[in-house]
Amino acid sequence: MKKYLCFCIAALLFVSCVTAGRTEKYPAMLADVDPFSIGSVKASLDETFSTSIKETIVEVIFYPRENEVALEFNNGPALYRQFWGEAGRLQLINALSSYKEDLANQRLITSYNRSRDVYGRFNGRFQWKPFSFSATYKASPVIRLGYRFRNGSPFISASQIKAKEETGINRKGLSESPAYSIYFTLTQGEELAALFDQAYLLGLLR
Repeated sequence: MKKYLCFCIAALLFVSCVTAGRTEKYPAMLADVDPFSIGSVKASLDETFSTSIKETIVEVIFYPRENEVALEFNNGPALYRQFWGEAGRLQLINALSSYKEDLANQRLITSYNRSRDVYGRFNGRFQWKPFSFSATYKASPVIRLGYRFRNGSPFISASQIKAKEETGINRKGLSESPAYSIYFTLTQGEELAALFDQAYLLGLLR
């Protein structure tokens, strides 16, 4: 009995230490669960050396330990992974509401310099692989929320500013993360906002 009691105490202490370590490493943790896909949405990116845009499929991945949602997609040969924390996701949901109101009341302006961050900006997290065989690079860029007219139609936009590469393994020419914009139609934005909803994400963990 004494040995069994000692074993139980040791096991309890071990679990407590592991839990404390997890909490320290992941202060925003919702659950100790590996990342998993929660769906996909369509979006558009700028064509290289063109004024046109191209449609792409964005995989939406939930990271419960970090309380983040990543938008993962290919841009040419590169793989991009843009992370949205809870505050950023809420900002996108609010931006969509403001955009719908501006659209309905014909308040949209065509100047992208004025509209690109009309719904605010936030500090994001970004990972990318320039090629499938490349290392994974990391940065913490600012993301601006607004809208832009492309191909004669308005799109909600999330434009990412260049930021310093943070891993220290960067090669020459990769000292900064790429700057780019991702565009959503109103319908696509609503689909993404539904996946960004915190109550919906918490429900997936039950």
